[in-house]
Parts: sequence; structure tokens; C-alpha cells
Amino acid sequence: MADNLQSSIVRDFRQTLLWPIQLMTDHSSLNAVNYPWQVLKDTPNSPWVEIQDEFLQASPHLSETRYQEFVTFLPFAQRFLYGEGKHGREAGGYGESPIHIFTRSDINQVRITLHGDQQPLVLRVSHVELYFFFDIDVAMLAFEVTGKDLPLKSAMEIMYRLGRTYPNYWDDTGEAGHCAQLVEWLDQQGQVIARSDYEDKARYLAFVKENHVPCVSLHWLALMHPLVPHYSDQEGALRYREIEYQRMPLMAYLSFDDVSQLSRGDLIRLGLVCQPWHSETLPFTEQFLQAFEKNNCYDRYWDDARQDPWSTTRIMCTGQNFVVVGSHQHRVFTNERTGIKRHYQNQYFLLFLIAHFQKAALLMLSDRMVQAISRLNIQSEDSVKAFRSRIRNATAVFLRFTHRYWFENVSDQAVAKDLFSLMLKQLDSVSLFEKTRRRIMDMAEYLEGEEIKRQADTVVRLTVVTILGLIGTMTSGLLGMNLIDLTQSSLPEKLAYFAIVFVPVSLLTFYTVIKSRRLSLFLDALSNEGAGLGYKLSKLRSVWVGRLDDH
Repeated sequence: MADNLQSSIVRDFRQTLLWPIQLMTDHSSLNAVNYPWQVLKDTPNSPWVEIQDEFLQASPHLSETRYQEFVTFLPFAQRFLYGEGKHGREAGGYGESPIHIFTRSDINQVRITLHGDQQPLVLRVSHVELYFFFDIDVAMLAFEVTGKDLPLKSAMEIMYRLGRTYPNYWDDTGEAGHCAQLVEWLDQQGQVIARSDYEDKARYLAFVKENHVPCVSLHWLALMHPLVPHYSDQEGALRYREIEYQRMPLMAYLSFDDVSQLSRGDLIRLGLVCQPWHSETLPFTEQFLQAFEKNNCYDRYWDDARQDPWSTTRIMCTGQNFVVVGSHQHRVFTNERTGIKRHYQNQYFLLFLIAHFQKAALLMLSDRMVQAISRLNIQSEDSVKAFRSRIRNATAVFLRFTHRYWFENVSDQAVAKDLFSLMLKQLDSVSLFEKTRRRIMDMAEYLEGEEIKRQADTVVRLTVVTILGLIGTMTSGLLGMNLIDLTQSSLPEKLAYFAIVFVPVSLLTFYTVIKSRRLSLFLDALSNEGAGLGYKLSKLRSVWVGRLDDH
């Protein structure tokens, strides 16, 4: 079998990286950032500019492409993606839309130097967008590059190496594992805006040692600015940290002259985003890959027999990756208005965005729970109060997320419905949702139980004080009887008698409150008809002596 790495040409190549990040803010603080998109919008000299959605523009009509995208989704998904228009603005809440999108236009190209290649690859940067979501401390970076007439080997290398935020390791020569030798952002004049530093091992090792979190490469830091990593020394109101694995989730669209020339090994490497290798080999064992087509391929438009000329489109989804391959000459694949290419750029991208946003939000909520537990010091009342506040906040956010952003189906159109279900299955999002819900609800139930216990304890204390206060009440009632005639006494004498009764009774009341827990145990023992006199006397003695026994 011929090796396709150089002979197979990708006529149209598109790759979209999606980077979920967690926005770091303490909502219990007075300086909490509740609307990060507004902070970014108000930041001076920021390269990010908010996009005015087509729905909000002055044009009386929506574009046909956007209309096709809109009607793909069910009403609740439409409200999530597009808001409620003027009706939402009038109703309050998050206003017209819960999503705020920013873009930057200064990065025009990306230049990638691969290990062992003489000439770098230059791709056009099609989109750089940053998505914020109302009420959820998650942002998503979408970074799309495009290229023409690339050898299959180059396309595989780009897919495998471009979306790396930091190296996994360094080999004996000092080269960063799984990363490109050099990645550079270029402006419209071809000048370098930022470049990677994967080879700077010392920087990565020192950062992880000091902060216990991964260190992000310089070119990604520059791209995200003015957002800065949470543990960075840089100043910035918007701080973030990574949620997932160091290789960003990606989408890819590859158009070939004849996709049927690709071997099974080629297709599997594209679907799993593996390093390029000989076409006649598989990236893993046959036993491991025997269910690849069943579990990871959506072959509605694919026929191994090639009996129909249009049946040459394969969609592969592993959760982390979403890859579409097809033949360049078929309009069902390349049509800019209604073909697979258009769906890839619009509907499929939104499906991928929703699925990964949901997973990122659930991971963010889980991380909040871990932070709340790790900061809890049960010996400190302030720490316990802060813990209760964080858990209540996380519970409220989860409930709002559930009813506003969580859905297991977003469309009744067959392809969109099937693909979204496949994404959720591969990401295991439903299981993650159930685990997160149980953890948060368990913690909420614990706090509710603690609140009920405190209230019950308060009632017991008041009951003890009331019972023992009867003694003082009856005694002080003597003042209201005629045993002591104070009618002829002067005002100072009356005040003296009042003080003689008031001060001891007050002291007795306060002392009773102090000993109320111990006294409640004594009263419980006193009311126990089956207990002996010795047991009751021991409980009376424990009011003043010994450790408190709640049992």
C-alpha cells in the first residue's frame, strides 16, 4: 500500500482549538468580579473587542446562514445561544443573551516550525474569539486556523502539536515532547507578536515547583492578555487557570481530492489526533481499535463500498476531538451555503462548544467544592462561616446552571441530535453531572442538618433556662406580695430592694445559659424513670465537674 503522508494533499484544512479556562474570583469578597466581560471591555488598550451579535444589529433581516443555524436548535438551546432579544432585555436577568463574545484582529497568521523540517508552515488565523457565560466562572477561547494544499503529514503534525499549552516532558536533546519546535503569532505585516518557549525547561520546572500548577507557554499567555494566570506575578483583574488536559479540545475539517485513498490507519490517526506514521500501520493494536468505527465514527455520509459518489464524508468524535474528512469534489461536503463545511463552521462548532462548556462548568463547580473543603478549619469560627458561604454559593450556582445551561439534547434534527449525544457520551458529561449533583446536594444537606442541629440546641438551651428560671421567677414574685411592705419605703429603698433581687437573678440566668448544655443532660437523666439515683447524681455532678458528654 502506498504511503499517503506526502502523496495525499489536504486541499482545504481548518482546525479550531477550544480552550476552556476557569475564571478565578471569590464571590464572598467585596472586590469579586461578577461580570468579567465588562471588566475586559473597560480595560484600556486591550486587543479584545466585543462582537455585536448579528441579532442585535440594525439590519431588518437575519442572514440565511445564521437563520439555518438558529432553527437547528430547540427553544431552550436557542435561549442559551442567542438569548431572548428585546423580550429578555425588558424582563431583566442576563438581558438579551447569556453569552458575551470578544475577538481580536491583530493576529493574522501562525508560523509553526516542526522538528526536523527545514521550512516552517504558515497558516492563516481565521478566528480568535473569547466566550464568557453569564453567572458561570468559565471562559472558552476559540482559535481557528486554515490552510490550503497541505501534505497529510503536515496536517497531522499541526493537529497533534499546535494546541499544546505546555510540554509533557523534554527528551535527551532538550526538545519539548509532543510540542512544535516553535510557534509564532504574526501580524498583518508578518512581524512576530509572540513566540513559544517550550524549550525553556527551567521556567516550567520552577513555576510548577513554586505554584503546584502547570506553566502556560508564552505565546498562549500573550494571546490571552490582559487575562493572566491565577498564580502569575503579573497584575490583572481577570485571572484564570486551566481546567482540563494540556492539549486543547479541537475540531478539524480536511478536504481531500479522493478521501477513499486514505487507509484505515490514516483515518484512525486523524480521528484520534495521533502523530503521523506509515499508512499501512495502525497507531495502536488491532484489539484496542476493533471498536473504533462503532464507538467513534458517525457514518451517516460514509460508505466503505463507495457505491454513491456523495458517501465519502466521515465524522469522527472522541469527545476531545471532532474531525470531519471528505472529498473535495463533492458539493455535499464543500458547499459553502448548505454543505458539511458550512455545518462544521456553524452548527457543529456550537454543538462542540456547548458540550465542552457543560463539562468545564461541572469541573469548575467540583473544583469550588474542593477549594471550600481544603480551606475549612473547624477550629476557626470565621473559617466555618466562610465554608458555609462558599457551599451555599456553589449550590445556588449549580441549581442555576442546571436550569439554564444543562440539557442532554439540543436539537431534534437528526444529525445534530446524534452528534451531540455522541459528544456527551464520549465526554461522559451525564455521569459527571450526576456525580457533581450528588456531591453538592450531600454538602447542602450536611449544612442544612447542621443548621437544624444549631436550632435544636438553641431551643434546648432556652428550655433549660426557662425551667430553671421558674425558681427565680417564683422567688422574685415575693416582691409582688405583701410579705414585704414597700409602699411606705422611699424610692432609694425600693431601688435597693430591686437591685438585691435583679442582680442575683440576672447572674443566675447568665450562669444557667453557660451551663445549659450540661443542665439539659441532667434534666434528661432526671426525667428518666429507669435510671437509678446514683446515675442521676452523677449527671448532677457533671454539671460542674468533668468533660461534657453529649451522649
